[in-house]
Amino acid sequence: MTTRPPSRGGSGRKGAGKGPGAGTGRGAAPGRPGRPGKPGAFKRPDRERTGPRTSALDAAQRAAQARGDAAAKHAPWRPGQEARDRETGSPDGFERDGFAQDGFEKPDEAPRRAPRTRAERPAPAGGAPARRPGAGPRATTPVPEGPTRREQRAAASATLASGVQTLTVEEDEAGMRIDRFLTTRFPQLPFTRVQSIVRKGELRVDGKRAKPNDRLEPGMSVRVPPLKLEAQGERPRSAAKDATDADFIRSLILYEDAEMMILNKPFGLAVQGGSGTVRHVDGLLEALTGKDGQKPRLVHRLDKDTAGCLIVAKTRLAAATLAKSFRSRSARKVYWALTAGVPRVAQGRISTYLAKEEPTDADARMRVAKHGDEGAAHALTYYAMVDNAAQKLSWLSLKPVTGRTHQLRAHAAHIGHPIVGDPKYFSIENWELPGGIQNRLHLLARRIVIPHPRTGQPVDVTAPLPPHMVQSWNLLGFDASRYDPIVEAPEA
Repeated sequence: MTTRPPSRGGSGRKGAGKGPGAGTGRGAAPGRPGRPGKPGAFKRPDRERTGPRTSALDAAQRAAQARGDAAAKHAPWRPGQEARDRETGSPDGFERDGFAQDGFEKPDEAPRRAPRTRAERPAPAGGAPARRPGAGPRATTPVPEGPTRREQRAAASATLASGVQTLTVEEDEAGMRIDRFLTTRFPQLPFTRVQSIVRKGELRVDGKRAKPNDRLEPGMSVRVPPLKLEAQGERPRSAAKDATDADFIRSLILYEDAEMMILNKPFGLAVQGGSGTVRHVDGLLEALTGKDGQKPRLVHRLDKDTAGCLIVAKTRLAAATLAKSFRSRSARKVYWALTAGVPRVAQGRISTYLAKEEPTDADARMRVAKHGDEGAAHALTYYAMVDNAAQKLSWLSLKPVTGRTHQLRAHAAHIGHPIVGDPKYFSIENWELPGGIQNRLHLLARRIVIPHPRTGQPVDVTAPLPPHMVQSWNLLGFDASRYDPIVEAPEA
């Protein structure tokens, strides 16, 4: 099928030029005499069916060369053109010796004809959009190598994990302290870092700054700053080690039911991990993780060198309920201690304000402060002397009403009778440890009474003396079954 070439916009003036073609300007209107294709029109055999002097192919090639796109030098509109170019050595779409251009076929080649119907057109591979008949492969620009999709996902996850997060307090997290909430949500975050975040005001609760001992309520919004968390790989657990840890924890149980258990924490075992602390109660509880993934949770803490009753909740709901009992002072705690000297008043009340000597140190000494001092909190303790030995040592029973850090140790030192074996608060000069008594902290969380998290009935548990205190009690002639007058002390 022959089509007329598009107009090239000639002058169109009548009578332009001379000779037989006069008046046949290329821009003449259709139907006028001298129009190519009409009888008597002048035709140049060497230009028949060649199209315009400047074809679309020429323009595309020149534009591609100007951009430096060598791949676009090949004819993209003719299938197989690249192979013919390699044969003829003419990559720019021209055959130098035969003047073959965009509309011509070589004589020895069969004419190529594109399918005219959609059914005859080849189906696009891979669902690619159909291209017009006779179209060859499009020129593509090489794509620079970049991160793989997996690397992109990992980078996005790292960015998300280290970015600002907004957490919502759940029902079973009601009443949690801010610092406890963070350590529960981010167990790989060091406790010192938790305290730093809160102290610097980087953490916001409902848009406001919070203190470490502030309590949370369900529905509160907690804004957490970017955290640099240590990558936690899937560390293989040893079945033998888990069995050993589980047996050890079970050997410490004084009371247990479906909701809670009370352990007899031994002297020297830390409750939680810290700098250089590898073995601790919180880590050992991993061995008791149930099939539902619930790990027993600590409800309160004891100092590393304090032995005795330690409450552990088996569910998050039980943990929240027991924590409320401590905050509302529904729990009753009794401690036994061996102190230097004999107090003048056999039974008394110690009420002071306590603050850390070094606010940034989680295990710093507590000092007696004044009301209004930075970080000062009120601390109240009742004490009663159960027995004494030669007016040199006293067996004191202590009932703390509040629960401040090192409260009993600091209060005993404050009244002039520090606890024997206390490395932080024993400051009596020229005092010699009696023979046969070990230089260990003589402090025991003797008894605890707390409402059951489900029934509300009191759970009353008593811990035995640890071995080094048994030795001291035997040496000094103290009877552990003697009546304890602290039970008569006020509750507030």
